[in-house]
Amino acid sequence: MRIRATVAAVSGALALSAFVVPAAQAAGSAPSYQTEAAKALHASGRSAFSTAEGADLGVTFSNLKIASAVKVGTTNHVSTTVTYKLTHGANYGISSDDFASGPFIYKGSSPHTAANVAFGDAPAHCTATSSTTANCTGLIDIYPADDQLLNSDAGTWHAGALALQYSTGDSSVGSGLGTTNVQRYSKLTVNAGPEPVAKGKTLTVTGKLSRANWEDHQYHGYTNQPVKLQFRKYGTSTYSTVKTVYTDSYGNLKTTTTATYDGYWRFSFAGTTTTPAVNATGDFVDVK
Repeated sequence: MRIRATVAAVSGALALSAFVVPAAQAAGSAPSYQTEAAKALHASGRSAFSTAEGADLGVTFSNLKIASAVKVGTTNHVSTTVTYKLTHGANYGISSDDFASGPFIYKGSSPHTAANVAFGDAPAHCTATSSTTANCTGLIDIYPADDQLLNSDAGTWHAGALALQYSTGDSSVGSGLGTTNVQRYSKLTVNAGPEPVAKGKTLTVTGKLSRANWEDHQYHGYTNQPVKLQFRKYGTSTYSTVKTVYTDSYGNLKTTTTATYDGYWRFSFAGTTTTPAVNATGDFVDVK
């Protein structure tokens, strides 16, 4: 499901209840955040992750692990796995139908004031490891085609987990348990010519670095970024950097070099916090 803080901040405990939908409904074509329950939560305007609805369950979370980066394009649904340890009272059964837990990520220093929050479409699966502990595995689901993200959301997000008891509305929230970079998916092209080229002659290499725009669902040039021009001699497996060039105001790249050997030319971008590293597919040039 999704929560856009720019639209409405929602109770974390209630948000979890919105994605715990019947199996038949969860298996349908529409993601669970499109259910009537989720729509009602978006309209509620409650304070994010408020515990005013019930008492603290006394559940704590630790050992959370999440991918260092989540690369999100313009349209495709993206999932990333989160694992964590859940600790609860000995008199509480996590296998009860009255209980659910799940991970979340948020943009900002606190889920209470986050610019954006993302959950999964289903609760985490928790396996008991003792009478008071369990190992849990859940997903974070992101739908860029449904305007879940703004371009300003790219960068570092914090991770947490929560637990909910339906019958009482009691909940526990753990925040600041880890971080991940939610990044705007990048693309990089290259074209070297002329082909073939005489040995010692000038070779012109062009390309473009672009990245996902989450607001218009298109790819646009990433401007003023350092990109390495690299060469791999035919018959070898390693690229070597020849020079560094910068993208122009449209994300375009253009440079010249000297043709010496048969081989592959590519551009290589090291990435930033907001945009993942990417290598262009090498373009082979035959040197006569």
